[in-house]
Amino acid sequence: MVLSISGVVLLGVIMFLFFRKDGLKVSHAIVCALFGFYLAGTAIAPGIKAGGASLAGLLKGLSL
Repeated sequence: MVLSISGVVLLGVIMFLFFRKDGLKVSHAIVCALFGFYLAGTAIAPGIKAGGASLAGLLKGLSL
């Protein structure tokens, strides 16, 4: 649960930066949010979740 909340916050910040700096329109942000919402209900959602968890584990294992 913590990973999904922090992922949502991170993606929200990135979307906000795109909106402010790169000219992302509000309509584009809404379409992206709806796409993510509907994608979460498909059969590919567990694979995406597993990929995100794998990436998080990889990033956690890196020592800078």
